[in-house]
Amino acid sequence: MKRKQNIRWNTMKILVIGFLSVIVLGAVLLWLPVSNEKPISFLDALFTSTTSVCVTGLVTVVPKYQFTIMGKIILLILIQIGGLGIIACITAFFMLLKRKITVKERIVIQEAYNMNSLGGLVGMVRRILFGTVVVEGIGAVFYAIQFSRDYGLVKGIWYGVFHSVSAFCNAGIDILGEDSLARYVTSPLINITTMMLIILGGIGFTVWYDVIDNGKKIWHREIPKKWCFTRLKLHSKIAIVTTLILLIAGTLLNFVLEYRNPETIGNLNTGQKIMASAFQAVTTRTAGFSTFQQSGMHEETGFLNIILMFIGGSPGGTAGGLKTTTFALLFLAFHTMLRGGHDIECFQRKVAEDSLRVAFVTFMLALGIYVTGTTVIAVIEPDTISLQKIMYETASAMATVGLTQDLTTHLRVGSKIVLMILMYAGRVGPMTIALLFAGKVNLQEKMRTLPTEKIMIG
Repeated sequence: MKRKQNIRWNTMKILVIGFLSVIVLGAVLLWLPVSNEKPISFLDALFTSTTSVCVTGLVTVVPKYQFTIMGKIILLILIQIGGLGIIACITAFFMLLKRKITVKERIVIQEAYNMNSLGGLVGMVRRILFGTVVVEGIGAVFYAIQFSRDYGLVKGIWYGVFHSVSAFCNAGIDILGEDSLARYVTSPLINITTMMLIILGGIGFTVWYDVIDNGKKIWHREIPKKWCFTRLKLHSKIAIVTTLILLIAGTLLNFVLEYRNPETIGNLNTGQKIMASAFQAVTTRTAGFSTFQQSGMHEETGFLNIILMFIGGSPGGTAGGLKTTTFALLFLAFHTMLRGGHDIECFQRKVAEDSLRVAFVTFMLALGIYVTGTTVIAVIEPDTISLQKIMYETASAMATVGLTQDLTTHLRVGSKIVLMILMYAGRVGPMTIALLFAGKVNLQEKMRTLPTEKIMIG
């Protein structure tokens, strides 16, 4: 047991130090004159590297005008590494070198992806890498169709590749200019392509292959079609259903709240309003692209989007945030207690108590990090900046979203540093940081029998 704990702690160290090392290296590369069209401060280079590796999308400079083609290629590589994760990238590097993955390294992979056994781990990573290339490649083709018309063939293909990687990795960094995808708010091709890439990246690789394996069984008539959903693992069911509920609710609420707002979707026709509302609901799943000005939203819509950003995407993918499964588990626990139940049940399955503990700890840590970051920035910044804007910015940073109400570039140095810390914490995950600080503490403490006493609640 102690050996297992040490390996888990070492895995946490690899994740935390690995991401930090890539961020620093990326900052140095982005700071070099060869990467820039004009001089850049090291703080801005560090911020850009952090937002790329943490696949967030908040920027203090405009990538299109700031970086040379070399700088943009470095950005693309940082985004891809950040999206796939350090462990997957290291494993891919070993595969390219045809180096055998040792048992110890397999255990690290197992811990990183929270798998139950060592069997098939390298194959799983290989499938993740292959699936990523295929999906990003298809997305790049669809993007290139539109971008080639607007920017020419060569630049259109390059823009297609860059934005496909950025969307799939839920980074939201673009090289089109200052208004993200606002010029394509009425383009079904760009909107649908972006939304599909964001959803596929954010739903999680484990869900991908659970659905694919189930589909193969149906294709080979091993199971009937009516079991296409029921035979999925509980994790996949919760991730899919929660994602659908949040996307539908987010679309409807954005549509209703912003229907007559001329600064967002008010000037669009009904079909375009629905598409823009759906895009906003999807992009808050930690993607960061936008098709209308975020600062133009009503305050109530902004608050709704803060909640959606805080929840984020699903585990095991490229998304950040609290995670859909964590949110769903807390809601199920609430519902169970409300009806006087004891065991948390979902889809005819009992949820392990350990899962609820982890969900609760993750929620409290995420909330604590968010509130602390918001408070610190509110203290640093002048009173002229509204608290709602600061809350939007910090939620976007911690959940690695990248949406901003035109605040990032106007923040003071101290606030930018806080945002970088929030982005980093959001990417490696609150639980990873907690386990790192917990270190090699022996979890099997001596059993102690203490007297039980009730306290007043409410």
